[in-house]
Amino acid sequence: MLNPGAVKTLPRLNLAGLERQGSSLPLALFRMAFGLLMFISTVRFLAMGWVNEFYLVPQVHFTYFGFGWVKPLPAFGMYLVFALMLVSTLLITLGLYYRISIIGFFLLFSYLELLDKSFYLNHYYFVSLLSFLLIFLPPHKSLSLDACLGRTRAANTVPLWTHQIIKLQLALVYFFAGIAKLNPDWLFQAQPLRIWLRANTDLALIGGFFDFFWVALLMSWAGMLYDLCIPFLLFWRKTRPFAYLAVIAFHILTALVFPIGMFPWIMLVSTLIFFDERDVLRLTRVLPFLSPKQVRTYPSRAAARLPLISSILLGFFFMFQIGLCLRHFAYPGNVLWTEEGYRFSWRVMLAEKTGQVLFTLKNNDTGENWLVFPSEYLSPQQQKQMSFQADMILQFAHFLRDGFEKSTGDDISVFAEAYVSLNGRPSQLYLDPGQDLAKLSYDLAPRAWILPFFKSSY
Repeated sequence: MLNPGAVKTLPRLNLAGLERQGSSLPLALFRMAFGLLMFISTVRFLAMGWVNEFYLVPQVHFTYFGFGWVKPLPAFGMYLVFALMLVSTLLITLGLYYRISIIGFFLLFSYLELLDKSFYLNHYYFVSLLSFLLIFLPPHKSLSLDACLGRTRAANTVPLWTHQIIKLQLALVYFFAGIAKLNPDWLFQAQPLRIWLRANTDLALIGGFFDFFWVALLMSWAGMLYDLCIPFLLFWRKTRPFAYLAVIAFHILTALVFPIGMFPWIMLVSTLIFFDERDVLRLTRVLPFLSPKQVRTYPSRAAARLPLISSILLGFFFMFQIGLCLRHFAYPGNVLWTEEGYRFSWRVMLAEKTGQVLFTLKNNDTGENWLVFPSEYLSPQQQKQMSFQADMILQFAHFLRDGFEKSTGDDISVFAEAYVSLNGRPSQLYLDPGQDLAKLSYDLAPRAWILPFFKSSY
């Protein structure tokens, strides 16, 4: 039998620097900012009417592989999910029932994210990762109602690794976003940035410059260098203030030019975690609810060491993310064209794609053929995303097959004629039009029925 005393003597990972105690204040401020941003984001989602548009109106939802069992609830249930999210974000901000509220938020938010990949956004994925990490961290040790009410033991310090783990998550996002930009379209053609800038020439003061190719090329290279370098500049104390000014400028410009929702503000707030207790100490001079005593640093303690089991779990957590970023190497072809291994790999704003797809159904028992228009079944956003993503085209073909086979009792074949344009190029035939999609399985294997990408001129 396992000796109960042995559990107390599990080895701990001995990493120099991470054993030190750091102020609990940066982590607490991060918790408050994260909770408040998620509250605003949830209110915005409700105010825009997206609950009805995204989850209740569509007849079909494009679920992720392995998550076909995740289904939308009836209207009351969906609005209840958002109500619970609002409550959880407020509790996270206040630091009340923190552990329960952050677990609840992670589960609810991830549930919504898994309902339909038509609405996939990189920052939704990022929020899920952050909220998962926050489950295991102690940001409620200060500036929280849990600490004030004695629900948790208040502490001026927390293990330094609890700060570093969030920094590592942010660094991974930036770095892989930069690596993904090392492609010919981005570096030499300034695409798709050139397309998007030309659509914003009416922007005050700077819009007039967006028509010039050299401006788009300069901004493309600046974006690539920013993503690759900013994590290292933020880690180094001497360059941190200047790096954060670059973060502010970059994300505010992004918010002005591109309609990408809350992403710039989430990154702006999240990056504040790079500032340590010495930086926060300066805030005590201007923020009345902070005192210098809250920012005291303490010598290293054994309790600050990272337990081996935690280090293993965190190792798997980050290795899994890196694996998702690299999985496109397992597939042939241009990942921007096939999108096999595209999602969850921090390929941020790398492709401007448009597509048109028409489905032909054949009744194999009667020989009858007829056309189906996706607009009869899908919302505009679903139709747009499906038109240039092979896995979604396959899922829609299966939806059509199942529906018509159920209504007719006959064997149905489904064929798709799809044309896709990538980064401003002329449209190309995307799929083999003679392939019966109804007979293909939806899995992670390479899709040989995606036609090769030909680099035509712009």
